[in-house]
Amino acid sequence: MDQPEAIPAATVIVMREVAGGPPELLMVERARAMAFAGGALVFPGGRIDPGDRALAALMAGDPDDMAARVAAVRETLEEAGVAVGVDLPGDAILGLRERIYAGAPMGAEIAAAGGMLRLDALIPFARWLPHGVPHRVFDTRFYLAQAPADAEPVVDGNENVRVFWSSARAVLAAADAGAATIIFPTRRNLERMALFGSFSDAVADAQAHAIRPITPWIEAREGVDHLCIPDDLGYPVAAQPLSAVRRA
Repeated sequence: MDQPEAIPAATVIVMREVAGGPPELLMVERARAMAFAGGALVFPGGRIDPGDRALAALMAGDPDDMAARVAAVRETLEEAGVAVGVDLPGDAILGLRERIYAGAPMGAEIAAAGGMLRLDALIPFARWLPHGVPHRVFDTRFYLAQAPADAEPVVDGNENVRVFWSSARAVLAAADAGAATIIFPTRRNLERMALFGSFSDAVADAQAHAIRPITPWIEAREGVDHLCIPDDLGYPVAAQPLSAVRRA
């Protein structure tokens, strides 16, 4: 099978802390008609587009990392109406989202609104790069971001049908009960996020582990095929029976 060319992409795990309870994550339910992960719960994110690269070229740092961060900010705005990595008053966010969603250049719109990009607010967390799969292949950089105070997500009504806050354990429980669908990388990252009691815990864990592309592989264990990932990158579950996996 020919391996399709990987599409550069970015995803953000947005966390908000809740008094008296576990931290909650921003989750998006994809429309069932979507070719990739249709009907699944995912973190906000998407492919890196030329506009993201053009804006990133104006900034210091690794061009691919900067472009991914820009894309992560843009996608979270477009998909959920939540501004991470943007210094801007809360009452300006929805208008900014509408203009960017309509195709206006994000950098110019943020500047016109008197805001600034704060890409250092996005913390590198992981990078996933599947191989040997028949569907689209994304080379996805995952980032952590702390939710702005009182962030209220909105549904885009196109790619997504629901946006909500939930603890990692609650999403996993819903999937185990058959009430939600999650794909393999999302499950592994939810299991990892369920370990943390705060945003600072998540950041410390991210900084304690190397970030290298994670390419799952199939391996027979006790006669059962499992989909596996490396066991030294911070993930508490590094293998799942292949029969129970949804990959796209």
